[in-house]
Amino acid sequence: MSQEVRVRFAPSPTGALHIGGVRTALYNYLYAKKTGGKFLLRIEDTDQTRFVPGAEEYIKDALEWLGISPDESPWKEGTLGPYRQSERKSIYKQYAMDLLEKGHAYYAFDTSEELDAMRQRLTAARVVSPQYNSITRTQMKNSLTLPADEVKARLDAGEPYVIRVKIPRKEEVRLQDKVRGWVMVHSNTLDDKVLMKSDGMPTYHLANIVDDHLMKVTHVIRGEEWLPSAPLHVLLYQYLGWEDSMPEFAHLPLLLKPDGNGKLSKRDAEKHGFPLFPMNWKDPDSGQIAEGFRDQGYLPEALINFLAFLGWNPGDHRELFTLDELVDAFTIERIGKSGTKFDINKAKWYNEQYLRKKPDDELAAYLTADLEKEGIQIPQEKAEKIAAVMKERATFPADLWKEGRFMVFAPEQFDKNVADKKWNADAAKVLAAYAEKLEALDKMLDAETAKSLLTDAAEECGIKLGKVMQAVRLAITGVGAGPDLMQVFEILGKEELIKRIGFSLKTLGIAG
Repeated sequence: MSQEVRVRFAPSPTGALHIGGVRTALYNYLYAKKTGGKFLLRIEDTDQTRFVPGAEEYIKDALEWLGISPDESPWKEGTLGPYRQSERKSIYKQYAMDLLEKGHAYYAFDTSEELDAMRQRLTAARVVSPQYNSITRTQMKNSLTLPADEVKARLDAGEPYVIRVKIPRKEEVRLQDKVRGWVMVHSNTLDDKVLMKSDGMPTYHLANIVDDHLMKVTHVIRGEEWLPSAPLHVLLYQYLGWEDSMPEFAHLPLLLKPDGNGKLSKRDAEKHGFPLFPMNWKDPDSGQIAEGFRDQGYLPEALINFLAFLGWNPGDHRELFTLDELVDAFTIERIGKSGTKFDINKAKWYNEQYLRKKPDDELAAYLTADLEKEGIQIPQEKAEKIAAVMKERATFPADLWKEGRFMVFAPEQFDKNVADKKWNADAAKVLAAYAEKLEALDKMLDAETAKSLLTDAAEECGIKLGKVMQAVRLAITGVGAGPDLMQVFEILGKEELIKRIGFSLKTLGIAG
């Protein structure tokens, strides 16, 4: 019987969840569901100095909104919790001690001033990347250089210390990454990372290895920025005797700026006017609000589809996938190695596609909610008709009302550029004749009848309808472009049309 697949998303509660983190969570979710496994969420809050109130709830709410909630988490406990690292503090020390006893770690008593002095010496010696490593540790204050009785005395006296991993010299560390293939690193490029801090809390490197092992994580799917740490993690699995149960690694490609030059940043998002967070985030200190995708009008299913394609593709020409279809199609093997551009126009395209797929009654709910904000009420049937007409021209739900106001409020002014070019005596003549025909109509106006009467009016005036059509639209809507005009006429009804024709003839002038 094969082992159950268990993957995890392990964010730190240091602020809003970045959209790159959302993609990581999504890929973990897709892989878990594809393989019939479990998707875990673990809050990595070992660095309490960076903890931000509300961040954990934000992560929970964002994943729920997107429909990718974890199977196990701090708010949905499984059997291998707790799921906050701060609640697992007592677990880590024993593994640090195990590494010490095996000679794979050591105590370091160096003060911050001594560490700074070491870096300054190395910088002065033109060392490019000053590190606490297999060479420099021989000149520092640690249990490798101090006599055993002095180490014991320092520990007994309660002197502050950290526990560092002891990286070997001149060894090759190899790992097979499911995205990048074999990765090989020389140990002399690695430094002796701190595993346990002076406050007794583990660093990420120790805690995530221990937690992944105890939570039986089988696959670590995470961002490319963690690839340089992977060799250390491989060594820790070996040193702790867990090499046989080491998870498979998959390091995801970077999200790049819209022009493809460099990693996506907050500055890029601000420059191009798009969000970097799934939902609005209010900074608890400054009170400043960073707008999110949800609050800009992106639909969760559209955002999910967009994010899935930032680094992965199904191997064919399909672009539109429901979440269930993504689960069926997803494979780690189809994740690319190279970074992928964050094309916000593509995100908008996805939003348009999903907006158009929604039933008219759902779209009408968006519309009526916006109307209610302005104290306006319209019948449900009319709201649905407006939504049906406007959805082909909308990118966001708010566009239904923003672009469709003319179907509730008659225009009080007209686009001057269109009026100067298109309004003339012929247009006025056709509209006046059209109003007469509408007056004589003894039934409800529908789109077909509206077109027939307008065609007849133009013919009787001896004027080609195509020549005045934009002017007719201008007279009724105030602008020169928009949705199907006959559908608009049906929604407005004959009485409103007659009223608008009268106003436009009076305002624009009968002779043009």
